[in-house]
Amino acid sequence: MPIPFALLIGFAIGAALAWVAAPELARDDGPITLSRPFFVVACFAAILWLPIIGYFVTFHGDWSYLYWVAWQRVPSAADLGLVLLSGGAILGGFCLAASPVRKRRLGPVAVMVAAPGASALVGVALSVHRLAVSGTYAQFHGDFGTEPIAASTLGKGVLLMGAVLTLGLAWVAHSVVRMASEDRS
Repeated sequence: MPIPFALLIGFAIGAALAWVAAPELARDDGPITLSRPFFVVACFAAILWLPIIGYFVTFHGDWSYLYWVAWQRVPSAADLGLVLLSGGAILGGFCLAASPVRKRRLGPVAVMVAAPGASALVGVALSVHRLAVSGTYAQFHGDFGTEPIAASTLGKGVLLMGAVLTLGLAWVAHSVVRMASEDRS
């Protein structure tokens, strides 16, 4: 996933997971960071989201930066910082959405999910010609040696990481919903 979209999508995912965890969050008045749903979301961010974003930045850096900058010119500390920031975006979205969720005010939460999600979709639509090819910064800007994403290792990575992300999100959503239902029993 390109790093600019990872930040937006991460925030939207965090807010959406707070929405899913609404029954459990409403039941617990303690600090959000000590809640069980926060722990599950933090594990998702650390175990799944960060490695997925890190994979694309490490192995497909020019694509991950949408060919705006040559990946070799980006300091590795900046790469690491942006990957960690994308993980923090999930936790930030969750924490910011938790307060309105606890008050059963889902309108602000819907905005926290929809606004960054829509921004990411617009960004993808505007960048589709950049996302559709695999190559280096020089190949993309020199118009030589690129290959369609479907025929590349990058395309296989996008499919695999998309499937892993989808399964991981389904598991996290199931886990936080199950927490609330177990407590009612």
